[in-house]
Amino acid sequence: MVLRESPFPSRALAALDGLAQGLLCPGFWALNRLLDLQPTTAERARGRRCCGCTGRALAGLACAALLLLSLPLTALGLLLWLPAQAARRPFACHQAVTAAALPPWDLQQRRSFTFVTANLCLLPSGLAKFSNLGQTLQRAAYAARQLAPEPPSAHASLIPPGHGEAGGYGGTLCGPPRPHGEGGPRHYGSVAVEVEGDAAEHTPAGTAKLLPADASQRFPADLSERFPADADFLCLQEVFDAGAAARLRQQLAKSFPHIVYDVGARGLQGCGLKLFGSGLFLASRYPLLAVQYHCYPNGAREDALSAKGLLSVQVLLACAQGQRVVGYLSCTHLQAPAPDAAIRSEQLRLGLHWVQLFQDAHEEPGDIVAFDVFCGDLNFDNCSRGDEPNQSHEIFKLYRDPCRDPVPPNPPGAGPWGLPSPPCPPRTLSQPGGRQQFLAGPILSSGQLDPEAGDAWQGRRVDYVLYRPHRDNQPLREEVERISFITQLASRSDHLPVALRLAVGPRAP
Repeated sequence: MVLRESPFPSRALAALDGLAQGLLCPGFWALNRLLDLQPTTAERARGRRCCGCTGRALAGLACAALLLLSLPLTALGLLLWLPAQAARRPFACHQAVTAAALPPWDLQQRRSFTFVTANLCLLPSGLAKFSNLGQTLQRAAYAARQLAPEPPSAHASLIPPGHGEAGGYGGTLCGPPRPHGEGGPRHYGSVAVEVEGDAAEHTPAGTAKLLPADASQRFPADLSERFPADADFLCLQEVFDAGAAARLRQQLAKSFPHIVYDVGARGLQGCGLKLFGSGLFLASRYPLLAVQYHCYPNGAREDALSAKGLLSVQVLLACAQGQRVVGYLSCTHLQAPAPDAAIRSEQLRLGLHWVQLFQDAHEEPGDIVAFDVFCGDLNFDNCSRGDEPNQSHEIFKLYRDPCRDPVPPNPPGAGPWGLPSPPCPPRTLSQPGGRQQFLAGPILSSGQLDPEAGDAWQGRRVDYVLYRPHRDNQPLREEVERISFITQLASRSDHLPVALRLAVGPRAP
């Protein structure tokens, strides 16, 4: 399979698309600036409105006038843009040429792979204001720097190794230090904090000893302030803005030489008129052997305007005894509105079907499969009554969610992180009070907060990294080393990214 940089088969079609984009630009810019006049809560709190009500009204009138004047150009641009999209391949690939060959893999040795999924909410700034976020290009530049970080310092995690154990569902707690001599437990969700007597004097500032609610259910989870420096794969959602995608690609290419971007079937498609792509963006340290994208045909409401779908890749990890060692990774973003559980369930069913077709088409005889990972923003949690129709989906029988009980759904309050709203400082999430203030609570099917949720909930988790257990005919087995909920973008996105470190080694005899 040839993975080309340009999504267009010829330079003429690429030039036609560029011309169409240029004609659409004035109208798009005016509409975006009009929507961008609404300040976020953070801008209000800082008192940094660039102009008062009169100034904003005048700016709004100017943008509206420009929008009306640009309508003829917009119509012409749309007429050129639609046929160009019909010939466009639904993704572009950046593949850096590397001279070094992949090292061989002794299958008797374990290797670890780290996967990160993050919804960055990189829409055009005017649309991002509906999520209480703005400054899309600046947020993209910041996110790119954090996603490819320098090696972590000793304080990379809010819960340093050796200072805590997490509860059975992967939820963690890092409470503020108590005054000397003040003891007794603190309960939050599925964990209890205990700092007794003189022991508190030796507890580092900002940390506490964590006691799982069930000591037999221990899990290596943490609440991390930074992204892992050893990430092998990045699966990003809502990278809709072209300028933001370019900044991500430029920065991440230094650490991730293989990138799939500009994903989505725009224009008139079988699943309707798509004005936006899928927003999916995938970066890998390992070479890509095959890439495939499918658009969900049942998008509804505001989601119908974007080409949400499933992106699947096959990566080459190593060679072992003359056989390819490959991995499969799929990234998706499901229907968002809370009442649309049936749409999400059908999208997951289609996603599982497409994943199987992709693997059947590209797996060669003798291939050794190291991992099969499914991740992304699924837009439902494992603690809300309103999400119950999705919580028992068939996907959880085929893929394992390291953060949930084997028998779904989890009781309210047991599931870990998701959706901070509005944006807040990262360290606020290390405190129970901060989490209660900034994390969205369990919901009903209408999307309204559940009045019966009580005070024990930890927050919705709608971002997942799932893995499929190895088949019996494979010589490898997997083991979860760590799952992390990352707060570094808490003030720059309305999601908390998730990182999974998966160890792959020889199957026990």
